[in-house]
Amino acid sequence: MLDRRGFLSLSCKSLASVLLLSQLSGCSFLDPRRIIKGSMKMEGLRLTDQDILAEEAMYYTELENERVRCDLCFRNCKIGPGKRGYCGVRKNHQGKLFSLVYGNMATVTVGPVEKKPLHQYKPGAQANNYGTAGCNLSCLFCHNWRLSQQKLEELDGYDHFLPEEALDYAVHRDVKLLSFTYNEPTVFYEFMLETAKIARKAGLGVNVNTNAMLQEKPLKELFEFADSATVDLKGFSQEFYREICEGELQPVLENLKLLKEMGIWVEVVNLVIPGLNDDEELIKEMSRWLYEELGPETPLHLNRFMPAYRLQNISPTPVGTLETARKIAADQGLNYVYIGNVPGHTFNSTFCPECNSIVIQRHHFSIREMNIEEGKCKSCGYGIAGIW
Repeated sequence: MLDRRGFLSLSCKSLASVLLLSQLSGCSFLDPRRIIKGSMKMEGLRLTDQDILAEEAMYYTELENERVRCDLCFRNCKIGPGKRGYCGVRKNHQGKLFSLVYGNMATVTVGPVEKKPLHQYKPGAQANNYGTAGCNLSCLFCHNWRLSQQKLEELDGYDHFLPEEALDYAVHRDVKLLSFTYNEPTVFYEFMLETAKIARKAGLGVNVNTNAMLQEKPLKELFEFADSATVDLKGFSQEFYREICEGELQPVLENLKLLKEMGIWVEVVNLVIPGLNDDEELIKEMSRWLYEELGPETPLHLNRFMPAYRLQNISPTPVGTLETARKIAADQGLNYVYIGNVPGHTFNSTFCPECNSIVIQRHHFSIREMNIEEGKCKSCGYGIAGIW
């Protein structure tokens, strides 16, 4: 038992030890170059934005009167002193732009790659997943809105991970893939890039689960160190993007083509929402575009919508709607079209385009049977596209 004086004495000694340790180890989380200084304030158990450790951002332009322009994503936010960009986690501090989520992870998990979804990239492998607060879209249907639509200090808690620690976390759990996911990883670009560099050097795979709205230069730099992308193609009309997501369609299409040109393994996800993006002609148009621009070997996941966030008044997507959409996509020439978020559905499995036998049988996120040898169908020898 400690009295007040004893508690304060112990606390001061502990703080002194942390400061000394940080200086001796070179630990950067107490480096004044990486922190937005301010008085320490507490709101319940939550820190204010002045207490959040920060890293100077990449890809921004200094403007007049201490304003800055963020050059990372399609928005090109112009941000005044003390203000934040649309994403809520990139802040102008005295004419410099800082990321408030460099290593400040809101969630860190390990799970199967099939959850990405990635169906033709190292099937059955475990991924170490990282996500933070913030997003550069405001999708009304977001099922991760408690992360994506929050500022960091609005969360109940978060863990601080340096890139080296993220790699150690994966290695100690014998995980061979790092994935940046949950919220839009563009908003924690600096942490993602540095972690991807270290992971590549260590021989780990790197996946980016993204809405693909980066500017071209940062996208190219990032994917020098990443080998797969799960891209959310929200719909296939500018109207849907503008009204439901506060985004734009064209940057996504341009970046999908760019990823293909760079040789990145890409799987496309389309969440089919009743009455909003399930028009059969739009499904046909989207599938045709994927076939012509990305090729017939590009996997397309048609996922079932479940009521979430601000669209809780819409019923789940009928399975029949998904099956019709899948037939439309297959008729346009796509070889690998999946139905997702329907546990046990036949078309969550991978079929050989040549002999139509099941080469990977799945039940939701679990693999029940693998009929692939050296990337080829065991039944007929046809080469199955993917990274095995």
